[in-house]
Order: sequence, then structure tokens, then C-alpha cells
Amino acid sequence: MRIYEAEAKRVLGAEGIAVPRSYGVVRAPGELADRDLPLPMMVKAQALVGGRGKAGGVRRVGSLEEAAAVVEEVLGLHIGTYPVESVLLEEVLAYSAACYLGVTVDPATGNNVVIASAAGGVDIEEVARTRPEAILRVDLPENPDGLPMEVVREIGAFLARDLGEDGARAAAVAQMLYAVYQRHDCKVVEINPLLITAAGPVAADAKMVLDDNALYRQGRLLASLGIIGKRHDVAEPTGREQRAAAAGFPYVDLLVEDAEREHLQVYVGLVPGGAGYGIFSIDEVTNVGDRYFDGRAVPVNFMDSGGGPSQAAVAEMFALLMDYDLVDLIITSRFGGISSCDTFIRGLVDCLRDRRATGQRVLPVYGRMVGTDLPAARAYLEQARRETPEDLTSLRMVVGNRKIMAEVIRDGLADFLAGDGEVGR
Repeated sequence: MRIYEAEAKRVLGAEGIAVPRSYGVVRAPGELADRDLPLPMMVKAQALVGGRGKAGGVRRVGSLEEAAAVVEEVLGLHIGTYPVESVLLEEVLAYSAACYLGVTVDPATGNNVVIASAAGGVDIEEVARTRPEAILRVDLPENPDGLPMEVVREIGAFLARDLGEDGARAAAVAQMLYAVYQRHDCKVVEINPLLITAAGPVAADAKMVLDDNALYRQGRLLASLGIIGKRHDVAEPTGREQRAAAAGFPYVDLLVEDAEREHLQVYVGLVPGGAGYGIFSIDEVTNVGDRYFDGRAVPVNFMDSGGGPSQAAVAEMFALLMDYDLVDLIITSRFGGISSCDTFIRGLVDCLRDRRATGQRVLPVYGRMVGTDLPAARAYLEQARRETPEDLTSLRMVVGNRKIMAEVIRDGLADFLAGDGEVGR
């Protein structure tokens, strides 16, 4: 989980790392009038993705009039496909050099890695590609709690080749940065650039990515930053993601929240039976669409419905996708291990009956269920079809292993496209 630059700087500052003086975070140009703002100052887009500078999201302004205009302009930007919703205002720094410091984990070895370079303020990946000798990488196989002094000295000596005496000062920042990394269960923490100023090194920009699996240990940190719930790597949770979190099941939108429909595409919602099956379903919908339907199938979400969800939770999984205007049909699968096929089908039938009764949108549902409690699930589905057949006309459920999921997906897409020929009906 990433945190914003302004939040990361608060964490670094608490560790003793110097950061620029902040004049606050604003969400509208009108908020500038209520602040005492020394000029010139920096206006910096707050986004959880890279490329802010190249997108025009980091600007220096010299007057309040210019500040208001730039804030309005930056708040209208999209960094990649993600809208900028807030900007950080902070002091302008005079500096003589810029370097890079970072700590991460090597996914191949599991070792912590400290990275340093005197070539800061630019894309460090580009430096690694074009000038690998400008980067120092130190692997820490024992993953110590603190950065060993011999490593601090090695970093200082490496940076001193370009920074002179300031190399040792930057190395001291690396030692504090490593402490932040360990204390807050980070996957990545970096400063780029670390500016060398007359007063010492200052973290002009900062990035922090927390380990999702350790968030339960970081309650105090999250509370201090005012973070409620889990963020994605690239954006705040969408409305649907917040709704799913409140209902107690993992859900991720694969498209931006205000995505527009593309002509002739078929948008497929997914209610799979577990995280692994959820990833498989995304790939399989895409593969079937590419193979048989000219690439027209677009999976819209990831969902993990495994682990034994309640009947009400299952109903909400389907209701969430039926409330999603972009979705054309739903593909579902239940490979019952921990989860019960009986609970699953009851929740799905509850959703369909409720939406029919209340006049809400009902989408075609194609699926397969097999595994735990399958006989009870089969009996309940047959009973439901006898009792309220009109409520289940949009449900095509394969019971048992009579078809593989690729065939179920193909049937759903073919039936939808053969309907009235109108995508998004």
C-alpha cells in the first residue's frame, strides 16, 4: 500500500530526516486564501503513481495569482489515468547537488537492499540502465534491524566521490531511512531527490510502500496519518471497493472508476471462488474473448469470494456488479472446498429474487459450481426454479463438471452477443 508524498515526509520527519517546510495540502484553489504562504513555493500533485513531474504536476510559483492558477491546473491533471485530487504546498530549496537513497527487498532472495546514487532527481531506473557505475547496491542477507555501520561508511565513501563531505551526511540519512523501512514494515522507501543544501541534506521527495500483510501492525502509523482502511498501489479505493470492504470481501476494480464504454466491447463482471481462481478468471475471460470474439471481452474486476462467505455476502457480491452500469454480464464459478456450494447458490438466488421484486437491474449470470455441499445446492436450485422460475430466467448455472470454465465463458459471451446485438443493453 502506497502513501502520498506529504504523508511519507511526515514519517521521515518524525525519524529525524530533514524535509522541506510544508504549507499544507489543498484540494481547491480557494483554500489558498486562508493560508500564510511565503513565496516562491512549490506546488506538487499528490498521486500514488510516478511521473508527476513529466505530467506537469510539480511546479514552482512566484505569486498568489500564479499559485491559484497552477493549483487549479494541477488539480485538473491525470497522472497516467488517475486524477489528481490534492496538491502539496511547500518551500523552495536552494541546493548544490541531488542524490538518491532507497531501501527495498529483493524478490528473488528476500534480502533487504540499500541503494544509493549521487545521480538523484532523475529516473533511477534510467540511471541504472545507462550509468550502472553511478549506483551502489548493498545486499543485506541477514536483514538486520539497523543498518550496519560498515554499510553506512561504504555508502558515505561511494557518495563522497561526487559529493565530498556531504557524502557522509547523506549516508547518515540512509541509516535513518533504513530505520523507517524496518519500523514500518515497508516494501519500498526512497528519497529522490535528497537535496544537498547549505543546512544539510533535505528529502525533497519521498516514496513509501507498506507491506499489505503487515498493515495490522501499523495501526498507530495509519491513525497518525488519518488513513482509514487499505489503499491500492495506485489510487484511493473506488466506491465499489469501499462497498465491498464494508461487506467483508476483497474486490478490486480493473478499470478507472469513471471509465467510458468502448464501442462493441463486452464488459464482464466476475464472481470467482477464491483469489487464485479470481486471477485465473480474469485471464480466461480475456483469452476466450481474444480467441473467439475478436478481443471484445473486457474483465472489469478482481474478486475473492472464497473462504466461506455468508449467504448475505454472496448476494452482495452479485448485487455490487449488477449496480455497476458498465457490466454486461457476470461470470461466476464455485469450486467448493472451504466454501459451500449450497450457501453460494442460496445467496445468488436471494440476489436475483430481491432485484426482480424491487425492479432493480438484473444481469445475465453464467457459471459453474462443483465441490462441497453440491447435492444440497443442486436440490435448492431445482426447488427455486420450480417456485419462482421468472426470477431465475437470467441464470445459466452448470452443476458439476459437465463443462470447463472456458466453455461457460464462451457460452455467456456468445449468448449475450446473439441477443439483440446491442452491447450495454
